[in-house]
Amino acid sequence: MSTADTYRTIASPSEGLYKEKGSKFLAFAFPIQDEAQAQSYIDTLRSRYHDARHHCYAYALGPNREKYRYYDDGEPSGTAGKPIYGQILSYDVTDVLIIVVRYFGGTLLGTGGLIQAYKTAAANALQNAQIVEHTIGRKIVLRFEYASLDRVKYLLKTFRAEIIAQSYDTYCQLECMVGLQAYSELIAKLKQWDKIEIIE
Repeated sequence: MSTADTYRTIASPSEGLYKEKGSKFLAFAFPIQDEAQAQSYIDTLRSRYHDARHHCYAYALGPNREKYRYYDDGEPSGTAGKPIYGQILSYDVTDVLIIVVRYFGGTLLGTGGLIQAYKTAAANALQNAQIVEHTIGRKIVLRFEYASLDRVKYLLKTFRAEIIAQSYDTYCQLECMVGLQAYSELIAKLKQWDKIEIIE
């Protein structure tokens, strides 16, 4: 993955398409949070494209892809799910599901042709996706006066902390995700300021 404290995923669903000798490979990439969500997307596309010959997929979950699965759905072993999963590795993303729906065009593509087709379709879906980086770490909430806003944001940026929620009322309030390696040092810096409340 990118660093010990970050991982990459896709911001929203995206699609790709690959055609070869009459066969159409429709690729769909989804950000997912768990296996149940992955299965829900798989079931939805099976229903929507019920007339397609194959619905092959791969997914990865967890910052270091601790959970993963790939499935050939009747294609020769290793020609569909594994090449799709290979693109998840190649693009260094996780918490993502890629489904490739195949409409058979009447001409057999052979093992190499199938691997290339599923790989390319999956790559197209990821090329069309917005890839975002998230922080693995601990959450903190900071509350402070407006006068300190620029200074606080600069410090958070220096420590690569991710602002995940913010509100501006009587006081500024920022909810942040701080990388595990930077956490202690950032807290120590913040505690040097009198006018900032830290809620861990």
